[in-house]
Amino acid sequence: MAFGKPMVWGQGSKEMVRVGESAGSKKIRVVEVGFGGVEEIVKKQSSYMAKRQRGPLNKPQPQGGGFLEQAYDRCRQICKEYAKTFYLGTLLMTPERRRAIWAIYVWCRRTDELVDGPNADHMSVRVLDRWEERLQDIFSGCPYDMLDAALADTLCKFPVDIKPFEEMIEGMRMDLWKCRYQSFEELYLYCYRVAGTVGLMSVPIMGIAPDSPASTRGIYDAALFLGIGNQLANILRDVGEDAQRGRVYLPQDELAQFGLSDADVMSRKVTDGWRAFMKQQIARARFYFDQAEIGASHLDKDSRWPIWSSLMLYSKILDAIEENDYDNLTKRAYVGRAKKLLTLPLAYMRSLAVPSLKNTKKK
Repeated sequence: MAFGKPMVWGQGSKEMVRVGESAGSKKIRVVEVGFGGVEEIVKKQSSYMAKRQRGPLNKPQPQGGGFLEQAYDRCRQICKEYAKTFYLGTLLMTPERRRAIWAIYVWCRRTDELVDGPNADHMSVRVLDRWEERLQDIFSGCPYDMLDAALADTLCKFPVDIKPFEEMIEGMRMDLWKCRYQSFEELYLYCYRVAGTVGLMSVPIMGIAPDSPASTRGIYDAALFLGIGNQLANILRDVGEDAQRGRVYLPQDELAQFGLSDADVMSRKVTDGWRAFMKQQIARARFYFDQAEIGASHLDKDSRWPIWSSLMLYSKILDAIEENDYDNLTKRAYVGRAKKLLTLPLAYMRSLAVPSLKNTKKK
């Protein structure tokens, strides 16, 4: 799949020093670009939204009735089982929106499990090709099973484009042949495909606050950056587990800057050099969470709680790595149930914030 040149947001790839982060004199390299034609996705979905406001979307519709109710309920059960905290946040959303988010979540989870699930040993290019064909059938109104039907119905009701879904499948293809990343730019592309795309899928479902003074593109960027931050947190949490599978989702050039290599990762020994390296990686992940915060309060008010919950809980993974003295080689950073429950009311309070132009630019 051809991606062409990256779409620039801000100044593209740049050097940045985080004030207040204990990263010493090291600079944190971040990427503020969207791959895969983000601008095209935003324009298409915004156009669909305008059409939706004038009347029903002109998309093929699956058969309805009790079957769809069962389909959405099954999506609800899966979301509740595997994403308990996020699920609680969705209960504040309107019924139509929360059903749609459950359907999106289930499709993303099923896609991820093709590569990381119990049947991952049987994964092949052909399996992903067939999965992409099924995706195209869903967008054509011809779902294969009950869970596909829920997503097909969601697509009739919300202005979601196929491109982010295709990009996610492309990210799964990367896992079939790529287990090292030379630079953060390479890793960013992977994070964009497997997680940033979730934000692009979700904005049309979540909705933008009518009184938001921010640009549509700015809100999409913030959603994309939340996905990037979440994926970086996952990567840092799972370094030890991934190493046992022969995978290193860390920038090779940055490891070298700290005198580290794959051998150090595989040895699973925490050294001062490793701690310094991890401080830099954590600072970068927090940069993306900070960018995500800018747009979170510009979503529709009924949709903000699950987003703030996700943002704050994934940030706590970074806190847990620090509390483990940066040992993510032999320990898995864990956010306990009590901390999760305590985060929910705090996230709810953040979700009540009135949208403003602070730290945003109107286009």
